[in-house]
Amino acid sequence: MTGTWPRYTGSGDLAEIESVAWQDRDLPESVYDIVVRAARRRPDGVAHLTLRDGASWDDPATRTFDALLGEIHAVGNALVRLGVSRLDAVGLLSVNTAELVPGLLAAEAVGIAAPLNPSLAGHEVAALLRRAGARVLVAAGPELEPRIWSQAIELAKEVGLEAVLALRPTGASGEPPALEEVPGAVVAYLSVLAAAEPSDRLLVAAPAADDLAAFFHTGGTTGTPKLAAHTHRMQVMDAWTIALGAVADDDATFLAALPLFHVNALLVTTLAPAMRAQPVVWAGPLGYRDPALIRSFWRIVERYRIAAMSGVPTVYGALCQVPVDADISSLSLAIVGAAPLPRAVADRWLEHTGVALCEGYGLTEATCASARSFPAEQRAGHVGQRFPYQEIAVLGVDPATGARVPLPAGEVGVVAIRGPVVFPGYLVGWDDDGPVLDSAGKVVDGWLDTGDLGSLTDDGWLRLVGRAKDVIIRGGHNIDPAALEQVLLEHPAVADAGVVGRPDARSGEVPVAYVVLRDAAADVDEVRAWAAQRAPEPAAAPSSVTALPALPVTAVGKPDKVALRVLAARHEIGRALRAAGVEPGADETWCTARDGVVQVRLVLEAARAQAARDVLSSYAVDAAVDVRLNV
Repeated sequence: MTGTWPRYTGSGDLAEIESVAWQDRDLPESVYDIVVRAARRRPDGVAHLTLRDGASWDDPATRTFDALLGEIHAVGNALVRLGVSRLDAVGLLSVNTAELVPGLLAAEAVGIAAPLNPSLAGHEVAALLRRAGARVLVAAGPELEPRIWSQAIELAKEVGLEAVLALRPTGASGEPPALEEVPGAVVAYLSVLAAAEPSDRLLVAAPAADDLAAFFHTGGTTGTPKLAAHTHRMQVMDAWTIALGAVADDDATFLAALPLFHVNALLVTTLAPAMRAQPVVWAGPLGYRDPALIRSFWRIVERYRIAAMSGVPTVYGALCQVPVDADISSLSLAIVGAAPLPRAVADRWLEHTGVALCEGYGLTEATCASARSFPAEQRAGHVGQRFPYQEIAVLGVDPATGARVPLPAGEVGVVAIRGPVVFPGYLVGWDDDGPVLDSAGKVVDGWLDTGDLGSLTDDGWLRLVGRAKDVIIRGGHNIDPAALEQVLLEHPAVADAGVVGRPDARSGEVPVAYVVLRDAAADVDEVRAWAAQRAPEPAAAPSSVTALPALPVTAVGKPDKVALRVLAARHEIGRALRAAGVEPGADETWCTARDGVVQVRLVLEAARAQAARDVLSSYAVDAAVDVRLNV
């Protein structure tokens, strides 16, 4: 049991694993060392098979682990030549492509990687680049994604970048298009610069365990997302524990189809397989958003003998609509996370594929993953058991002292995590010693406050009941929106569902639902009545059900409950204001959110200002009415 790979196939293995300190497990020193060891162990083993897109799934670009290490060396050395040092961040703004993986890993090898969501607004990307102190930006080139490349050029001018490096599409050949010049900046193809550098070594010292590896943005429902700092030790520990409980076969192939600006793509489907020197199939620039990939999914599983995959609940829901037209017997591990898993989706997937979904739980501030279930060990309503060497507690508040205290098994409180995967803080600035980090009060005595509500069993299995800020309080009664969402998703006409609290003059809040329908002709009133009959309790029955083309998501692709709360508040409060003879305004800026809190701000003539105040006094929202002065 003192080796790197102890047995970990069920919850009963946890105690024996932890009988050996993680420091005695001979783990890699850094993310770079993960790839060094993989290349040493299986130099000619396939590391990545990258698809050009979902339609060209049978013609991948292939690289071995030895080639991957060589690319990391060459790209890292090119970055060093441009002035990147250990405390310098390298921005990465791109859809997935074969060059992006070694680009990100090279940035971690010689500096700090700062992968960014290319769907973010330009001003948000600019703000994140400034906060990260990035002087070099690696971006999707004009062949790969013209919009991103145009944005990168504008960012170079706006932020004052010293270099903008273009990535080419997977499998690109021939002479690439010429790149426009930016005064004072190097503008070049990353592959061209890397080709001029040595590929057998790094020109600088390899990173140490406590060095910063990455800044990952998180949040972003209001204002610019925060940058959470990762160290190399954090990523190595989390990747190892993920790999420890994954498929152990050296030739087991993983599918990667999530964007690399997300921690799941890096930890679960890049670093964890590399820990065991296992191959990964990368699904092209659109990933799961590629309709051609979804249509061909089962044939891809058969062609590459996919053993493991990771996705969000909506991905598995979409795949359940695709008939299984191939041999998928290789698939044994399907990991789901990032959003609550509706029971209906889990049941459909199991019936459709014969493979149980393996639920996981974690967050960027704890690297990626902190709890998981097992393919052969599932507990309904629970996301899983904590990972080895991570502690999970459910905390409440001692009414006498106000201190946070652990709650007994079964009681609901705030979920907290402690261990070597907890982040050192958000990047809040820079001083003479480098980046300044602050946990913003989320870490106290080593415990990370996740903001999630849950309970623990006696043997450490975690049940989530929702986000603390998402709980609906109806007349003092707490309602879990996730339970009603699960009910709605069991309706055959409902493809997606989100439940939030709508301000109510009598009850404070009432639950309302927003759904995406499989059939636009479906009757939402029938869905509401159906859900009311099956709601966990009468108080949780939805007061209304509204159909939307798609549910809103945050800048990092997670369900945006804040946007739904604003939508619900705008509808209800607008109705009440109009009934009182007050027109709030057509541009809808009168009802927004700040730091997740719904705000109403009105500027009205004196004659209607008091009527508006009377209406708003009935609702538990942050409201203010100013009098418009006649000039």
